[in-house]
Amino acid sequence: MSLSFANSSAVQSRARALVPLCVGAGTYLFFLFVGDTLLQDSDSFWQIKIGQWILDHGAMPYTDFYSFTRTGAPWISTSWLSQVMFAFSYTQWGWAGPVILTAVAVALSTAIFVYLLDAQIEAPRAVLFAMLALLLALHHVLARPHILALPVMVAWVGFLMAAADRRSAPSWTWLPLMALWANLHGGFVLGLALIGPISLEAVEHAEKGRRLQLFLRWVLFGVGALIASCCTPYGWRTLMGATNILSLGELLSLIFEWMPANFATFTSFEGALLGLIALGYYRGVVLSAPRIFLILFLTWSALTHVRSIEAFAFLVPLVLAKPLGEMFLRPPADAPDADGWPARYVTALGALMIVAASWTSTSLYMGHHRFGFTMTQTPVAAVDLLEQRKALRIFNAYQFGGYLISRDIPVFVDGRAELYGEKFVMDFFKATEGKKPELLPRLLDEYKIDATLLVADAPGPQILDQLKGWKRIYADDIAVIHVRENAEGAAAPSK
Repeated sequence: MSLSFANSSAVQSRARALVPLCVGAGTYLFFLFVGDTLLQDSDSFWQIKIGQWILDHGAMPYTDFYSFTRTGAPWISTSWLSQVMFAFSYTQWGWAGPVILTAVAVALSTAIFVYLLDAQIEAPRAVLFAMLALLLALHHVLARPHILALPVMVAWVGFLMAAADRRSAPSWTWLPLMALWANLHGGFVLGLALIGPISLEAVEHAEKGRRLQLFLRWVLFGVGALIASCCTPYGWRTLMGATNILSLGELLSLIFEWMPANFATFTSFEGALLGLIALGYYRGVVLSAPRIFLILFLTWSALTHVRSIEAFAFLVPLVLAKPLGEMFLRPPADAPDADGWPARYVTALGALMIVAASWTSTSLYMGHHRFGFTMTQTPVAAVDLLEQRKALRIFNAYQFGGYLISRDIPVFVDGRAELYGEKFVMDFFKATEGKKPELLPRLLDEYKIDATLLVADAPGPQILDQLKGWKRIYADDIAVIHVRENAEGAAAPSK
């Protein structure tokens, strides 16, 4: 009887060890099969272009060379490593490369997430939290650098919370994670900001005699993390570059991912907030002051900018893991596996089989599916016409900037809002969205514009139709072109 129980416990332990990998493999296959939905943001174009420039020149960009409005202006790429990875994968496999890279990053994030939660709560609940986190983050899962940094964010915060739960200081061996994060994406500043409140959680529950010593160890770790974040080709300037976007003021309310959450219609994020409140009331969850602060801070961030919803989705469960584990009274861990090394071989073999099955599925799917970027971001025919007319200074829509950069055409504006500044981009939006149409002719004359390339269903083309000295020469479902009436070259008929 006891032997049977021991064998059963061993089997359960080995099976549970594979749960994070199974969840990660399932996540990977899901995002691989819906990979076209990852290619919906034109920023992916200039991210790949910059990565390719870095590979070609073996150097880092310090000034802008993709626009004609900010040529030579200071600019650094805080996501250079992600851009290089995307560029290399794109060179090797076309759009399938960035799709696979993005799917792998999301899969790693969920696998690490489940692994960290499994230390505190039962595996089924950990998997449920992972599914909810993916549902909340779904709108922002794109082939862009923030997704490649997502597994690092989850691991960093999870390890810090694990140290706080043990009432100890984090290991110095984790600092390379911060260095990696700082090279992947500017969101590493969140990881630095969370060190403080998490350290207070550890200190508050430590024995009185060692609180000061523990606090000083956390302070030293924080200093080490700050130094690690500067271990990039740009050094300390990485910190400045990562925070420049926050100085754009009113402009942030116009860029979708920086907009505040909108509850005009019911969303998964609204449901998550209501569920969190209901859980607190129904189960009477008692939290320490630092954990309350962490949850409020992550909630405030998600309410302020929708791009922060994935941080809310993946980090709030990590903050709540220990209290929830105590509340649900997780049973004791299984007994050690008596089989020793043979059991580990079985687990390793299972892991290899899962990875092999995922790769085989990838190969088979890529054999009959060609990934393509969304057409609404790629005005191919319109740009072909502009190239035929040899237009040099194109007044382009914000969402077309990335595609024009991929075609080696200097842009008026693109997704690097921190390069152009609040006033410049705000004037652009006000002029093209009809809020201040009188700005449009001033911008066209000030920057000596040859042609305009604007979104078909936006107010800008209608304003240009009425503007003296400009004529429409092309229109389709994606873009509209206007040129000066005295411009040289034959006009193509409207479609």
